Amino acid sequence: LGAAPAPAHLPPPCSDSGTFLGLGTVTGSVAIHIAFSLQRLYYVKEAHGIVVTDVAFVPESRRGRELLAGNEAALLSVAVDSRCKLHLLPSRRSLPVWLLLLLCAGLIVAAILLLQLAFPGFL
Repeated sequence: LGAAPAPAHLPPPCSDSGTFLGLGTVTGSVAIHIAFSLQRLYYVKEAHGIVVTDVAFVPESRRGRELLAGNEAALLSVAVDSRCKLHLLPSRRSLPVWLLLLLCAGLIVAAILLLQLAFPGFL
């Protein structure tokens, strides 16, 4: 019995969490997108200079987190010439929720004070 034929189309690889989508192109470019919105977070034009044949995310295991070294995701890409490259997605900066709430409260207080100045007896 012969080996089963390879599938004609494989789905694009997603990170273990399903957050990121990795893509390789026929021109050798590599990209990482947010899976649900397709917003591009990372792109290297002609990273390989030849057709990218496969991409895979580093697993989100304990060993995988060691390889990430503080980055949000890591994608391995392989091209026709059998070269493998590691692409690191730096962690995105975000505001802590408490800081965001504090800023909103400050804006509300400032708006009330401005209304009080503009319209005496407002409150």
